[in-house]
Amino acid sequence: MTALLALEDGRVFRGEAFGASGTTTGEICFNTSLSGYQEVLTDPSYFGQIVAMTNPHIGNYGINVLDEEARGPQVRGLVIEELSEAPSNWRSEESLHDYLHRHGIPGIQEVDTRALTKHLRQAGAMKACLTTEAMTPEQAVDRARRGDGVVGMDFVREVTPKQAFDWDPTDAESRPWKLTQAGNQAGELRDALGNAFGFLPPVRHRVVAYDFGMKRNILRGLRQRGLAVRVVPADTSAEDVLAMEPDGIFLSNGPGDPGALDYIHKNVRVLLGKKPIFGICLGHQILGYALGGKTFKLKFGHRGGNQPVKDLTTGRVSITAQNHGFAVDPESLPSDVEVTHINLNDGTVEGLRSKSMPVFSVQYHPEAAPGPHDAEYFFDQFANLIDETAAKR
Repeated sequence: MTALLALEDGRVFRGEAFGASGTTTGEICFNTSLSGYQEVLTDPSYFGQIVAMTNPHIGNYGINVLDEEARGPQVRGLVIEELSEAPSNWRSEESLHDYLHRHGIPGIQEVDTRALTKHLRQAGAMKACLTTEAMTPEQAVDRARRGDGVVGMDFVREVTPKQAFDWDPTDAESRPWKLTQAGNQAGELRDALGNAFGFLPPVRHRVVAYDFGMKRNILRGLRQRGLAVRVVPADTSAEDVLAMEPDGIFLSNGPGDPGALDYIHKNVRVLLGKKPIFGICLGHQILGYALGGKTFKLKFGHRGGNQPVKDLTTGRVSITAQNHGFAVDPESLPSDVEVTHINLNDGTVEGLRSKSMPVFSVQYHPEAAPGPHDAEYFFDQFANLIDETAAKR
């Protein structure tokens, strides 16, 4: 079955359909990761977007339930160059085609993703239409122009949970996955498929996590540092959060335009100085607003696992995984807010901290799966900040 990918500026790509049949629209973006397509598909930060993978061969190792970052795919469509129709991996439970078909997500392959990526880098992010239906290129371009973009969109309301809940109260989902070749220790878990899991430390603190579209691996990362997590919806009031008496507050990643989230900015602003706060990705941008700053739309965003970031406090450079289309404007920040990290490709802000309060954030993903893992230490930094703050009371 043939498929069309039409961009709002009139550029059209033809290819072969896979996944589900149908028509979808959304902002198109590209991700440069060599692996981790399942994590990309299930990351709620991609809600409302069509994702193109620049790696030419996708689907090689199939799909498995353990690697999902949310319940099912969050993207509106997937664009690739070549689909692997025979996945080969001992952890695979389903092919990429079957997975997308089951969840109603259309895909297109045999697209020149290099040409598409170069076009988006030069022309900037834009809306697109992906269709497997009988439609002329002109009709598909029109559908793209009439579709939703990202600017001004509050997609957080679409992905945040309806009710608060405790993450993994039985410690069954947070244990770190480990290579079976490393050998087993007494008390370790192994599932029916052969996955092995290590140990968790005892709970040392309890935190409240605002879920703006949170990846599961963030929750695992927090619990693996001894932090028990109470997850709350995005519109939970500051008063309700403080009534839970948390030792710290976490602000998660998520989709859409951070400038459209005034109701969240106000709640976080009230929480400043009350408890230690750590934000990732959208949570970083929201914290920027709460501290008095603003954001701006990047031309084509940062999405992939190869973004170099410099820590201005130590000079250390990390290779990071990122997924965002907006950035904090450093000129908008007040004098008591310090930019701690910058992107070495374009100089944009990648980290913030308050000089007067126990508050910090990063734009990239310390919990990145499958990696890189250079930034995992931020979870430890958050746990230690809670320790230090508690010791001063």
